[in-house]
Amino acid sequence: MRQAKMSLVAMATMLAVSSGAQAGDTEFKFGGYVKADVMFSDYSNGAPDSGYLSRQFYVPGTIYGDSSNGNQVVDFHARETRFNFKTSTDLDGHKLSGFIELDFMTHGDGNERLSNSYSPRIRHAFVSYDNWTVGQTWTTFQNPGALPENLDFVGAADGTPFARQTMIRYTSGGFQFAIENPETTVTPNGGGGRITSGSGMVPDFIARYNFKTEGGAKFTVAGLARQLNVEIDNLDTQEIAYGVSVTGVIPVGDDDIKLSATAGDGLGRYMALNYANAGVLDANGEIETISSYGGFAAYRHWWTDKWRSSVTLSGFKADNNEALTGGGVNKESYSTYVNLLYSPVKPMTVGVEYMYAENTKQNGDNGDLNRVIFSVKYVL
Repeated sequence: MRQAKMSLVAMATMLAVSSGAQAGDTEFKFGGYVKADVMFSDYSNGAPDSGYLSRQFYVPGTIYGDSSNGNQVVDFHARETRFNFKTSTDLDGHKLSGFIELDFMTHGDGNERLSNSYSPRIRHAFVSYDNWTVGQTWTTFQNPGALPENLDFVGAADGTPFARQTMIRYTSGGFQFAIENPETTVTPNGGGGRITSGSGMVPDFIARYNFKTEGGAKFTVAGLARQLNVEIDNLDTQEIAYGVSVTGVIPVGDDDIKLSATAGDGLGRYMALNYANAGVLDANGEIETISSYGGFAAYRHWWTDKWRSSVTLSGFKADNNEALTGGGVNKESYSTYVNLLYSPVKPMTVGVEYMYAENTKQNGDNGDLNRVIFSVKYVL
């Protein structure tokens, strides 16, 4: 009997937390969603192995596949499912909050043979006190509010800045200033495997301004400055990199247009999921930055209050110095999406999406991906 009473208390506590509970001056809230995807994919150069990253979602540069695997595959997974926990405390007029969120994407552990067991990973883990934010969350260089409503995990991956990392950020009105975790990726002289370096003492510096127009449109302008640093074996080289990104969400009646445009020298991992590196080593072992630019445009139309569709075009291009990088590096990537989504009740969405992507290397080799995604999503 005592065990049954304890179980009822635990269940009541969980239900209270899931809908939002309060203890003293602290409010607790549990959230997240359940999402199941079925993906039918056709890779022009052969499908990657089961469980590989591009079998979970579209990652530019990973669709070249393995010709020995065949071209057409189907994947069922619920790995995008996520949960989060938030607290908010009023301290004599000051606001203190904490947030942590986990999902099950990107891991190579687990398999599809028996239990489909995958480890959780940290997406966000940060604390905020008034205008200060410390911890891991979206890079200040990215505006996640401008991402289109696509069923693919990222959607418009080619044309958007995308990173989560640990930072110290200060917000004042529409302005945000941050120092964030540095990491350098470069191409060896003549080509070859990516060199990743966490050397150096200089953080990445990012400034951003968010503003609205009288018509309800929302825009952001962000600037990035960072030091590329490689200190590996006999290499000891540094170079300055920078970038600018502009995003917008423009209402058109009940519909909306979402836009993003980004360009810079040495953007590297900040763009297109690190489709291109930030730089390449020359014959003297010095870093030469790689210029790149990308963007996307998406239009969302509401057919009724329950039916809607989005059409998205996304692209990225890197200006490689082929004499240094060789011809095997990634050059340009494009993708397009069209979907139909239905929400019979507000927390639930079912939908279908078609996407096409094409990636081209510097030497002209290319690969393409056709994919149809069916999804069911329930917001907790």
